[in-house]
Amino acid sequence: MPVLDQGKDPSADIPAAAEAARGRCPSGLFGGLSGKLLWLTVVFIMLAEILIFFPSVASMRMRWLQDRLNTAAAAAIVIDGLQPIELPRALQKETLEATGTKAIVLRKEGTSRLLATTSMPASVDESYDLTDVPPLTAIRDALDTLIFGGSRIIRVYGPVGENNVGVEVVMKDRPLRTAMFAYSRNVLLLSVLISLFTATLIFFAINRILIGPIRRLTGSMQQFSSDPENPAHIYIGDGGRDELAVAGRNLTSMQMELQKTLKQQKNLAALGLAVSKINHDMRNILASAQLMSDRLVDVDDPMVKSFAPKLLRTIDRAVGYTTEVLSYGKASESAPRRRHVLLLGLTQDVRDMLAIDPQSGIEFVEQFASDLEVDADSEQLFRVIHNLCRNALQALTSPGEGGPGVVRRITVSAQRVGSVVSITVDDTGPGMPLKARQNLFAAFRGSARSGGTGLGLTIARELVLAHGGTIALVEKPTVGTQFRIEIPDRPVSLDDYRNRTQGEK
Repeated sequence: MPVLDQGKDPSADIPAAAEAARGRCPSGLFGGLSGKLLWLTVVFIMLAEILIFFPSVASMRMRWLQDRLNTAAAAAIVIDGLQPIELPRALQKETLEATGTKAIVLRKEGTSRLLATTSMPASVDESYDLTDVPPLTAIRDALDTLIFGGSRIIRVYGPVGENNVGVEVVMKDRPLRTAMFAYSRNVLLLSVLISLFTATLIFFAINRILIGPIRRLTGSMQQFSSDPENPAHIYIGDGGRDELAVAGRNLTSMQMELQKTLKQQKNLAALGLAVSKINHDMRNILASAQLMSDRLVDVDDPMVKSFAPKLLRTIDRAVGYTTEVLSYGKASESAPRRRHVLLLGLTQDVRDMLAIDPQSGIEFVEQFASDLEVDADSEQLFRVIHNLCRNALQALTSPGEGGPGVVRRITVSAQRVGSVVSITVDDTGPGMPLKARQNLFAAFRGSARSGGTGLGLTIARELVLAHGGTIALVEKPTVGTQFRIEIPDRPVSLDDYRNRTQGEK
């Protein structure tokens, strides 16, 4: 059968937040979350620009060398068209200075012709073919020029147009390195400007979309923690659908529930203080009433004798009620003093304590073996079963439950399965109301009858949990209410087992 509520204790003490743990929101450009995002954005964009810089400077170097080849090719075609006239030395020098080279060689139809030169260097440090340069090779050559260049003589050759004409030039790499440094400086400045501009936009966007709502959330938490009973400190969120809006609505709900809980705890504390103050006087008054009621039993008046037992039971219930209220106000129940108890004797004490009127037609049935033993504290287990049976009796004696032909029965059944004893308290009453089911085992909210406190079930649950067991309301196909209690035996230590076996020997 489905179980409505298992007896595992989900409640936990919520520690008070320390004053030092509250803290304030960090301020400053470096301390706040928005400032960290700003600088992280700048750093990430700069890293991206560095990754882009290497292929970019390699492409710039290739373009610069190709421009020199194209300029030299234009001069070479003009000089080649003057054949067989040889270009004067002064004009060759001007042409080389205009192209920024030391020598120009024209490759045409499988032959090479030196068209212009001034002072040909003795050796060439590096040679570069611009015909088809792989990207990684271009990046490597660009870094080599930036780091080690500036005083080397290089030879550069490559095709001109789509024909079979090629041009070869010899030149210094200092102008190339100077141009590459200027390009790198411009790229750096542009990267810094782009990163700052982008980071600023991201800063304001994130600050508005993310940081602002987070600051509101943290501010509300700080205000609420300083004065959780003030309704003005409850967070008021917006109607958005993003994660922060959902978090804000959950925070609002949590703060409202916490305020209700604090108010209830405050009321409970005030109630406990008030009850503790009047308990002594109340007990004296009830004791005097009991003494006078005992004297009424000796009166020969039949009417008095018929009402005297009911009056005594009413006074006993009043005493029990005040005792339950005070017991609930304690920090905790005493630890169970467990021993093997005969369940039959315990249920008989419960039946005698209930004092069911024979004229009421209510049956009290015990369905378990007479020698069934439970490893429990007899007094605490008695309180648990008595609470459940008393609730069942009150349900059966409520108005409208005494019609003709109606079976009114309280059944206590039990069985042992291995090391666990299962005890069931069942009645044929009207059943537990929906509100009581929803607030089951909740003090002052889980009462099944009007004017009740719900402390009986709360105390019963605490006592069962102290035994390491469970208590649950079980759904049943017929009318009535059924509770199931499961109490396991204590584990036997190895020393106890050895002592017991040695004693038997």
